[in-house]
Amino acid sequence: MLQVSYERGTKDSDVLETAALSPEIKNQLVRLAGAGTALHHQWKLYLDVVGNGIPFLPSDARWHPMDTLNAKLTNLELYALDVVDVVVSKLKRFNANDQTDIDAMIERDLVEHDELITRFRSAVDVFIYDARAADLPKYIEHLHRVERDMLGVAETEIELPRWI
Repeated sequence: MLQVSYERGTKDSDVLETAALSPEIKNQLVRLAGAGTALHHQWKLYLDVVGNGIPFLPSDARWHPMDTLNAKLTNLELYALDVVDVVVSKLKRFNANDQTDIDAMIERDLVEHDELITRFRSAVDVFIYDARAADLPKYIEHLHRVERDMLGVAETEIELPRWI
């Protein structure tokens, strides 16, 4: 929503936990704008800090500085995840809101099929050799649904090791 003309009601805004986000800063953000705070009640929106290992993201996730907003801020700098990387991340949970969001990005011509596949394969490479690998077939099913039903293209074969 920071990068495109798209609005959907939401209760939270995700902050991805990274090495650059110290525990002190994380705790301060949650104290200031987490669920149940004065800012949450005022704006009906709270910050949710998401652990770094949770999102289904390409190994080289792309972040874009929010220059217009950052020019007005003094204590933090905002970066927004690339639209295609957001689409890839939504293939993990893939609930009704995620599907609506993905469809909206496709309708705005912000998701090129080849780029989606490249970024998806990069995310698979991150998950393939740990405990999360067992969930990859489900994410591939979600990708195929996006390809078939939203992009109107043939499903791309995504090969996984036999042991998955």
